[in-house]
Amino acid sequence: MLENFSEINVETPVDKIIRQIRNLITSGQLTAGDRLPPERKLAERLGVSRTLVRDAIRKLEFYGILKTLPQSGTVVSGMGITALEGLITDVLRIENSDFASLVETRVLLEVEATKLAVQRRTPDDIVDLQNALIAYEQKVLNNEQAVEEDLMFHLKIAEASKNSVLKSLMLIITPDIINNFKELNICEDGRSNQALKEHQNILNHIINQDQEQAALAMKHHLKEVVDFSVHLKRNISK
Repeated sequence: MLENFSEINVETPVDKIIRQIRNLITSGQLTAGDRLPPERKLAERLGVSRTLVRDAIRKLEFYGILKTLPQSGTVVSGMGITALEGLITDVLRIENSDFASLVETRVLLEVEATKLAVQRRTPDDIVDLQNALIAYEQKVLNNEQAVEEDLMFHLKIAEASKNSVLKSLMLIITPDIINNFKELNICEDGRSNQALKEHQNILNHIINQDQEQAALAMKHHLKEVVDFSVHLKRNISK
């Protein structure tokens, strides 16, 4: 009887704000280029603090769904990404075997992004990567979850590749992989510290423009999630 019950996911106020905004986008009530009301008015309408509204907007900006323009406010962007991200999430809920295919695709994208980043990175890209690494390191040292900081480092590599389509595909695929990996497999103690070293190794090779070693370092970094996806697929097929 117990197996017939499922875990209840408790939403935070920020999650609820995000869901409302995304529902407006997917229903077509908000379209690309539309401007959101100011934070103060949104907070008053939703009955929450401006801090919570700001946190929700920041997360949606992180995934490319919103963007804040100087003197123009916050506007909607990334319509295709939003729709596809939701579609992939639904697929994962239906059939976990698709997780292995997503991981396989992620490896292909990330390794290629790393190779291109080695060739095309600018001094500004290096600074962005270093800042992303510092943000990740701070969370790790404080024993805090660093899922967003981890993802940001990888997205900065994609940005350095100067291939916008590749970055968009990673925005679609990678968040679901990270979240499912976190939910389905409790990370071993010390994994975050090891990942930090691997991030630094990848960055060093990008800085030194060593394409072969950078690609190998990225493959090594993703090995754990690849091994896990293979293990999961085998269990499902039994």
